[in-house]
Amino acid sequence: MQARIHSVLLLLVLTSCLTQAQSQPATVTTALSKADSSNLLERTFDQVWRTVKDKHFDPTLGGVNWDQVRVRYAARLAKIKTEAELYPLLQQMLGELHQSHFQVISPAAVVTDDEMPSGTATTGIELQVLGTQAVISAVEPNSSAAQTGLRPGYVITKAGAHTVAGLAQKLTRSTETAAIKRLRLERLVIARLKGEAGKSVTVQYLNEKLRPQTAQLELQPYQGEWSAAFGNFGPQPMRFESKRLANGIGYIRFNIWVTPMMAKLRAALKDFEGMPGLIIDLRVNPGGVGGMANGLSGYLLDKEASLGKMQMRSGYQNFHVTPQKNAATPIFTGPLVILQDYGSASTSEVFAAGLQDLNRAVVIGERSAGAALPSFIEKLPKGGLFQYAIGDFKTSKGTLIEGRGVVPNLVAPPTRASLLAGRDLALEAALRHIASLPKARATVTK
Repeated sequence: MQARIHSVLLLLVLTSCLTQAQSQPATVTTALSKADSSNLLERTFDQVWRTVKDKHFDPTLGGVNWDQVRVRYAARLAKIKTEAELYPLLQQMLGELHQSHFQVISPAAVVTDDEMPSGTATTGIELQVLGTQAVISAVEPNSSAAQTGLRPGYVITKAGAHTVAGLAQKLTRSTETAAIKRLRLERLVIARLKGEAGKSVTVQYLNEKLRPQTAQLELQPYQGEWSAAFGNFGPQPMRFESKRLANGIGYIRFNIWVTPMMAKLRAALKDFEGMPGLIIDLRVNPGGVGGMANGLSGYLLDKEASLGKMQMRSGYQNFHVTPQKNAATPIFTGPLVILQDYGSASTSEVFAAGLQDLNRAVVIGERSAGAALPSFIEKLPKGGLFQYAIGDFKTSKGTLIEGRGVVPNLVAPPTRASLLAGRDLALEAALRHIASLPKARATVTK
């Protein structure tokens, strides 16, 4: 397994590893031998601190006195005796940067490639955090949740042994943005609804009349495609959907930016030739391979352009788009809408913000996560992982995404009432927007 991932691997790594880390009790509490303890803890601490010092994309660290931070946290390091105490301390230290994609994952929380599929069986529930509630946003057909009668709009109050309120309380001291806290709470709850196939989890929820209910849900393995492992970036379940909606408008939704998705995207665009409009749904899409944003944009722009620039410690990466005029898939130049929510992050944000600032796409939904920094992942002593950002992204107009998110042109957040009614307010707004535009030829052929 490679020690680093030399590409733009993004919030997905942070959230998936984080949820696995926080879904398990801190069981690694056995103290190391006195001979090894001090050296191991100090080496791990020094690697994390020194990496930030030497490799952060901004040599000034945004004004944070990193040497002073070391002094303060080294004093606290001297008082701890176990690895279980070390990783929360390191995460607190990284929190001083107030940036995404700076994350440590303890060895106990690291899932190997062979272990990934067996521990990812689910109940079939998808969630949205609305205010302080974890509301079911979708239920997989034929899943245990569907068979039990759970449906969108129901409110999860407890998953396994953990109440949603208790999980939310853990985030109250976090210095992260509201969007990231919201995303983390969603992932924390979802993590309690995953495990080994064949096992079950007890769920407490409120039905459509807000009456408390309890259900025992069987965990079932994901039956769809998995992406291949890539370095420390393990296999990920892939979900892709494409169809024509009202009046022939094309609709594409996918859950992660991994290279096998590109062939599916090209095929869908080719099938949609002549469509009067296109909706690309990036809700709950946390990112992936950054270069795919350029690649997909090449089928949506008929002139060379840039989605933006990634400034790194030395040099930069330009997200240059070259129109794919000679490709088998025609370039689509008609009305384009991108749907996003607080779970849209990283590559999804680069894509949405870049096309929005080029006046190529209208963004509808909610403000995105604001987590667009590219990152590397390194191994720590004893098998832990350290993710750290190595660049800062701005669009062609100089718009920052980190900590701010992509601001939608039209705000259309879901509500519990809309979910109960089976309505998708963002999708409805997208269809109304496209219908309001003058009709035009949809594609430019090769």
